[in-house]
Amino acid sequence: MRERSGNRVSFRTTALLLYGLLAASPAIAQEMTTSLVDVHQGSPLSDRARGLGDGGYELQNGSWVSFTQWYHANWVDMHVDLLTQITQDTGILWGFGTGEEGEKYRIEPSLKLGFLTQMHPGPNSTLSLSLTTTLGGKLTEKPCEANYGDLGTYSVNCRLAASEMAPEETLKYLVNAKPESQHLWLNYRVTF
Repeated sequence: MRERSGNRVSFRTTALLLYGLLAASPAIAQEMTTSLVDVHQGSPLSDRARGLGDGGYELQNGSWVSFTQWYHANWVDMHVDLLTQITQDTGILWGFGTGEEGEKYRIEPSLKLGFLTQMHPGPNSTLSLSLTTTLGGKLTEKPCEANYGDLGTYSVNCRLAASEMAPEETLKYLVNAKPESQHLWLNYRVTF
């Protein structure tokens, strides 16, 4: 819960900063243009989900259960990043991620908000600063129902169902991961 409130504070701070810039000059809103910065599929969390599909286990009857089918998605998380230019040297960075889902995992959709500004300390140099916050995009792994014969049926971590661990103990190892949520870039460029 604490991390989630931190994201709300960051979101509020970014939103207030952007509102302040737009409210400062009504003429700015009329001059704004939006450009596509990046479109890509996949992320470190998508890669991690794919990695969960490595391996498998053998059932009591000798048949093999592969994890691949559980950690495969027909759609890989797509990210679109845009820049809305407010002035020649400032802009709003924003975008979204579509999320993805397999049989035993889910990556939530995400929203990116941020700010970019630059200044020119010299005729051939540019100093730029950007800050972005990402909301959502969390990877969660889903449990399985495993039948242990005379012992009964339990909710378990699918990947650990055949381990010697007690079924309820395997649930502690379900993946629950958040993406990198805040980025700060400072860049200084000199051209010769």
